Amino acid sequence: MKRIIILLLIAGVVFSCGSRKRKTTSSKQHTEYLKSRKFRHNTNESETVVRETEPEVEVMPKVITNTAEYIQVFGGVAVEEMKFYNIPASITLAQGILESGSGKGRLAVEANNHFGIKCHDWTGAEIYHDDDEDQECFRKYKDPKYSYRDHSLFLTERKRYSALFDLDIDDYKGWAKGLRAAGYATDRKYPDKLIALIERYELYKYDNLVTGNQQPSIKQRRSSQDVHYVVKGDTLYSISRRYNISVQELQNINGLKDTNLSIGQELLVKS
Repeated sequence: MKRIIILLLIAGVVFSCGSRKRKTTSSKQHTEYLKSRKFRHNTNESETVVRETEPEVEVMPKVITNTAEYIQVFGGVAVEEMKFYNIPASITLAQGILESGSGKGRLAVEANNHFGIKCHDWTGAEIYHDDDEDQECFRKYKDPKYSYRDHSLFLTERKRYSALFDLDIDDYKGWAKGLRAAGYATDRKYPDKLIALIERYELYKYDNLVTGNQQPSIKQRRSSQDVHYVVKGDTLYSISRRYNISVQELQNINGLKDTNLSIGQELLVKS
């Protein structure tokens, strides 16, 4: 009887130890399982999180009061476009000044459109404005810099402007005349207006930043006050009176053999 009791006690102790061991093992496995789940959850979470970028905010145009300020604001942008697309910065700036009214025109103020580029195959935002016809469609940009980039693409991607890129990169006069010839503008005086702006504000200096020219060329050193562009009704005599120079001297410095003039012709009025 005593032997039976002893055997029962030993069996009870063994059973009790085995039970605790199984429970401990189960608890350890559960902990490892939770850790594993937690790790996998964090990993998946980091892999599947989609970071939402902030929506592009439309830039409110800077209030520009004059042409000199416009040049200061956008000169650097024009230089960058010249580096990428080989369009003279002087031409880009002069067109921007002329087309946008030095940044004060409606398209520039309300649509950040500085070059009067119309919709055509445009799929972005639009603005309607009276131009050659009533309420024509023009492109609208979130930032003026996109208008400058679109201007570069507009010229480089259209075959009719390809001849411009055969010109010297600092030949702003050739570019001004070539733009008109290629149909960029219908105004016959468009080249003269661009050239006058470039020379009045010395915009060729921005070309020099890219080309590395330290000194402007002879053609660039000419001030707009040294050049006269012939308009309807001009004669050599009237021009000579205006600039206090003789007709003979006008002929000499411009290589003229007679008194015939053509509208838009460029005449030096100072030697």
